[in-house]
This record gives sequence, C-alpha cells and structure tokens, in this order.
Amino acid sequence: MKDKIIVFIFLFLGLIANAQSKSAETFSNPILPSGADPYSTYYNGYYYYTNTLQNRLVLWKTKNLANLKNAESKVIWQAPKGTDYSADIWAPEFHIIDGKWYAYFAADNGDNNTHRMYVLENKSSDPFKGKWEFKGKIAAKTDKWAIDGNVFKHKNQLYMIWAGWEGDTNGQQNIYIAKMKNPLEIEGDRVLISSPNYDWETHGKLNDPNNPPQVNVNEGPQFLANGNKIFIVFSASGCWTDYYALGLLTFRGTDNLLDASAWKKSDEPIFKQSDKNKVYAPGHNSFFKSPDGKEDWILYHANSNPGEGCGNKRSPRMQKINWDANGFPIFGEPVSEESILAVPSK
Repeated sequence: MKDKIIVFIFLFLGLIANAQSKSAETFSNPILPSGADPYSTYYNGYYYYTNTLQNRLVLWKTKNLANLKNAESKVIWQAPKGTDYSADIWAPEFHIIDGKWYAYFAADNGDNNTHRMYVLENKSSDPFKGKWEFKGKIAAKTDKWAIDGNVFKHKNQLYMIWAGWEGDTNGQQNIYIAKMKNPLEIEGDRVLISSPNYDWETHGKLNDPNNPPQVNVNEGPQFLANGNKIFIVFSASGCWTDYYALGLLTFRGTDNLLDASAWKKSDEPIFKQSDKNKVYAPGHNSFFKSPDGKEDWILYHANSNPGEGCGNKRSPRMQKINWDANGFPIFGEPVSEESILAVPSK
C-alpha cells in the first residue's frame, strides 16, 4: 500500500511540474493589471521593462516578459520636488547605446504646458548597477512642448522622434524627428513628419472649458525596421477616447530621414479597438524581438472596457506581429484576454 501511495505522489508531482512547464510557455493578456506606455528592451538574456508611473522611473528585469508580475524591479530615479521635471513623468524608455544605459522621459513642473524631454545616464553595462545621473533637458533648437521621445540608430546615426506642439499652446500634437549629436544632445532643429489630418486621428472632443474644443493627436512614435524598410508607428486621437489607435508612417526616401516629403502615412489605422475581443483604446506601443531574434512583438496598453479613458485601468499587453510579402507589418486585431498565446520563441 505504501508503495502505491509513493507512486501516486510522484505521478501527482509530475503532473504539477508538467502543468507549470506548460504555463511558463504560454500566457494571456494583460501581463500586468495596470501600466500605461509600456516599453521593453531585450539585452544579454533579459527583458528590461518600464511604464509610466507619474513621479518616478522603475525598471523591471525578467527572462520572461509574460511573467512580468514576478519580475525583479528597482526604482532608479525619483522626481525631485520643486523642479521643472518634478511631475507628470510620462512614457519612459531605457536604451543601451554604445555600452551605456540611457533613460529618456517627459516631465513638467505640474503644468502640462511645460512638458519637455529629459535624460539620465548610467555608465554601467548593467542598468541595475552603477549610478543613474540626471543629465538634464534634451531639446531641439526651438525647445517647444515635447513628450514621448524615442531614440534609434540608423546607419550609425542617432535620431530622436517625439510628439510636440508647433507653438506654445495646445490644440494639436505632431510627430517630429531630429538628428542627435550624441545620446544627450539633439543636433540642429526638428523636422515635422506627421500631423493629424485623417478623421481617425482627430477623435478627442473635450468638455473642459480650459482646453480647446478639439484636440488632434499624433503621439508615441516608435521606430520599426524590417530589412531595408523603415517605419514609424504612432498613436492617434485622444487617449481618453476608445478610438485611440495606431497609425503607420513609411519612409520612401533613400538616406535622408529628415526629408519630410519621404514619409508617407497610411490612410487607415493599422491597429485599433476590437469590440469583438473587448479591447479598447489600444496604443502607445513599443517593439521587441524574441530571445532567438526570429519573432517581432508589439507591446502596447489598452483598456478592457469602453469608456475607461486615460487612467490607471490601462494595462500592458503583447502579441506577435507578422510581415506581408512586401515587407510591411501586419498587426491584426488586439487579442482577447481569453486568448492563450505562446511566449516569444527562445
């Protein structure tokens, strides 16, 4: 009898281990209960993840992004009070550039009109070690309102893309690009490459007398490359609406990314709300590769119910993207929370 009990226990433990193994290879969205503007970098076997937390920068570290809720995390910077960058810390991104780590983020002094981009530097190759040093504001010559900076390298030249106002008052957010002298400085002035001009980019009427009656939005630009094809994916319409969606800019030029006429916008969004799958206002995304480098994934935030707006109900989600025969991205629909997905390929 004792032998049968022992065999049963081993069989039971084996079933549990097998279930846990399968669970580690699959996941469902969202990957955290809350977290707007998610960003992830894969480096040296680990995903480094962050999202907007308003008053601080937190970095998560994990081998499995789908298991983010159990990841190690660390506060690497707290917004100091009484400064131009003390509040509204939005859309942080962590990048490793030439062996050093940089954190880019938008911040203001409590008044949205003062939003600008700022940067931290860490000379350690491990972002959980070393010292994160505040390096100040990073701005183009015009130094206008700026949020959602994304830094990328193309043909050994650094660039920054971001969302900004043309002047000093709200009313419309555009996408701008500029060359960078180095990871801490922009070279010259900004170039406008996208303004909201389609209906799907202009959902955003506000009933607030302190704001314009219509806010047309392009924001959250993200660089995406596939072979020699270059794209920028951006968020459009007000994040407070269910119509928040992703648009696509395609570079049709040769080498000059500052040639505004070479950027062509697709006339329809490439990723939008799905009432069928109960995913609303999907947007402000980033991209990452699977550990084996064979898959491309999108990381984005969305709401689970209509009308939930820009608050803390936005949660990070991820899914694989594909490419068509011409090398253009295919995002499909945002998947439902009931969908069981395989983790990125190893």
